[in-house]
Amino acid sequence: MTNVQRTIKEISEIIRTVPDTDPIFDELKKDGRKGVQKLLDQAERARKKREEEHEAFKALTTYENELRNQGFSLIAGIDEVGRGPLAGPVVTAAVILPEDFYLPGLNDSKKISEAKREEYAAHIRAHAISIGLAIVDADVIDSINIYEATKKAMNSAVNNLTISPEYLLIDAMKLETPYPSQSIIKGDSKSISIAAASIIAKVARDRMMKEYATKYPGYGFENNAGYGTKEHLNGLAQYGITPLHRKSFAPVKELL
Repeated sequence: MTNVQRTIKEISEIIRTVPDTDPIFDELKKDGRKGVQKLLDQAERARKKREEEHEAFKALTTYENELRNQGFSLIAGIDEVGRGPLAGPVVTAAVILPEDFYLPGLNDSKKISEAKREEYAAHIRAHAISIGLAIVDADVIDSINIYEATKKAMNSAVNNLTISPEYLLIDAMKLETPYPSQSIIKGDSKSISIAAASIIAKVARDRMMKEYATKYPGYGFENNAGYGTKEHLNGLAQYGITPLHRKSFAPVKELL
């Protein structure tokens, strides 16, 4: 059967299922039908996207690969979510990934859509060696300040790992810890382990804030996650302060 005799539907199935190194693609390139050439163009764009994602993922594993070359295998990435909001906890995650972990497209959680974050979080939970999560509430943040609260949460996340790590990669913070560690500025876009921790922490906190939105309506927590949006500020002015609000943060502080 020649490629002209194949229907567009059949060719679409071939492109979808056959490796792009197969000689059949050379045949299909000679097919003059616009529909076939459109399918080939789409397949080529998809191939280039996969290559770009693969290269980006390789770049994210640089720190981990260097540490594995030094003999470390259980490397925990640590990140926080929620340092800046006016309400809600700061949430941190520590994640140890296996050496063969692969999730193209994984990056800083703030750069990924909510639907993708949920999908990636499920994949990370299914494949991670261990995940530790920690939550520090607003009253603790008010009593010891957000910087110390973040460190407290990060240390707790490490302690909540079911397997002791051998090395810590920490996003932008330095911790007093018994484990050797490295602080990486913007680590969630430079280390796959920190990026994974960013996703886990972000998804966990967003879910919490959506639950809080049903308990404390009128502030838009389901949309703003406690950040100082216009909707949130209007809610503060109309309904006042909730137990979730950080009383040491302006403009909450002014309302007291």
